[in-house]
Amino acid sequence: MGMNAVYNGAEDCPLVIPVFPLTGALLLPRGQMPLNIFEPRYLAMIDDAIRSHRIVGIIQPEPESGRQSSAPPLLHVGCIGRITQFAETGDDRYILTLTGISRFRLIEELSVTTPYRQARVSYDDYAIDFTARAGEDEVDRNGLLKALRAFAKANDLKIDWKGVNEAPNEALVNALAMMCPFGPREKQALLEAPDLRTRAEVLVAITEIELARGGGDPETTLQ
Repeated sequence: MGMNAVYNGAEDCPLVIPVFPLTGALLLPRGQMPLNIFEPRYLAMIDDAIRSHRIVGIIQPEPESGRQSSAPPLLHVGCIGRITQFAETGDDRYILTLTGISRFRLIEELSVTTPYRQARVSYDDYAIDFTARAGEDEVDRNGLLKALRAFAKANDLKIDWKGVNEAPNEALVNALAMMCPFGPREKQALLEAPDLRTRAEVLVAITEIELARGGGDPETTLQ
């Protein structure tokens, strides 16, 4: 697929994709994820993706799988992103940005000869992801901002409030979900929320739980 590709539905997305397991990572449709790639197997993955459809699937390994295995079991839902920015560093690294397109359900991991993992996936459950700003009017923006202010105050976070106030609901909810310093299970719950309103509600609930626990990372900056 060429430059400036448009993804109107599942028919525009590859059914076999390279998967990049990242614990605690969350990519959402139209969200942007910066990546610093340095492992040889993932450098090869990016090389191959750029030569084909420029698509990479971000997915978390199962939390119980531990850190010893080079191929831990994967969770069943991830999100594909397209490489929309790319730079070579000159020291065997790639700096790139993935822009989220759609969530996917992992159907099966394939036996492959590539150094990176590949999977057959389905987008059938996530038709809503292809419609920008779907369900924005149903988001309780005031409730979300109230929870964000409390979380920021409790954890001494620096917030770009001008950007927050100007952001449309979809961009606000998804950016906060991706950037807030929550654990892998919470990130997966945000990913699997069926729609934007539910994701905002899950985000508020997780934030309130973290506030009750006194949790958070005071060094985190959200902008």
